[in-house]
Amino acid sequence: MPHIGLPPDLPGIRGPMAFRPDTAKPLNELVDVLLRGPHTLTPGERELIATYVSSQNDCQYCQTIHGAIAAHHLKNEALVLNVKHDFQAASISAKLKALLVIAGKTVQGGKHVTAADVARARERGATDLEIHDTVLIAAVFCMCNRYVDGLATWAPQDPDFYRQRAALVAVSGYAASALGPSVPTVSTE
Repeated sequence: MPHIGLPPDLPGIRGPMAFRPDTAKPLNELVDVLLRGPHTLTPGERELIATYVSSQNDCQYCQTIHGAIAAHHLKNEALVLNVKHDFQAASISAKLKALLVIAGKTVQGGKHVTAADVARARERGATDLEIHDTVLIAAVFCMCNRYVDGLATWAPQDPDFYRQRAALVAVSGYAASALGPSVPTVSTE
């Protein structure tokens, strides 16, 4: 049960965003830029960073929805689970592994990211933009995770809910789909 009166049909971050659309708009625009905008990391890789951060913060809704969006982009649900549980053993690039180290340390606190972590990421091919955006994605998702869990929002248990929602977000983006239907009727083919 949410701590405040939120729309009962909107799970996770969507309830608080409907409650306060004026703050939802810039948050969704930022997430659209970070996870969907032009970049050298694919949308699937950036969604993996958001998923990993959310799993480290134990935010059920965020890790599940962003995991579903990552899986939608990458066409690989098992990979998403592997990244959440042990990214060092997952079938991802050495560069993405180094970026996930940085993301994980950002979750602990920004000062935990060291010059050695950044050097290791650069040695594995990460650019300054990729390092910057990894830290920013981690910071933004720490905030979003605390927003979702701090208001005690609810998370659907049905994996198909997340798959359907992922298809909608992958096509329409965050800003466009923020207040759309709870269970979209989108083909996932």
